[in-house]
Amino acid sequence: MTTINHEGFTSGEPTGSLVVFSDITEQPLEELYAAAKEQVMTDAMGALVIFDGIVRNHDHGSAVNGLSYSAHPQAKEFMAETVASVAAELDGVRLWAVHRVGPIAIGESALTVMAAAAHRGRAFDACEMVADRIKAQVPIWKEQKLHDGSIEWVGIDTNPS
Repeated sequence: MTTINHEGFTSGEPTGSLVVFSDITEQPLEELYAAAKEQVMTDAMGALVIFDGIVRNHDHGSAVNGLSYSAHPQAKEFMAETVASVAAELDGVRLWAVHRVGPIAIGESALTVMAAAAHRGRAFDACEMVADRIKAQVPIWKEQKLHDGSIEWVGIDTNPS
């Protein structure tokens, strides 16, 4: 339980968890970082863990020239439910997660997750859980343009449940 002491400071571990923000957007995620950090952090949070999924120039031994993400029409709802499931399991975390869709250049962010907690262990756990669940449960598909001219779809077997 969080209490206010006689000097106006809170003491005790934060309780309750909150999804500060979750979305799917075509906007570059790098532009959102500063505001996201301000939204997810509070004076009670001593740790902020950020997962930033960056588009790389290779995948499973194949050179990648570029890629584009597509999302199911209800992907935003799946995203919100997925992030909320982590908040429901872990106490004292604040979560922010956004996945980008559309064409994304090599070196740009495709998925960013921020998890704040009073202590680093809880923040690391929350961040990893959110990133893993988004990849497994949110119907977003990656179309990779390989160096040899072929196209490869990744995540097409994601099953919205």
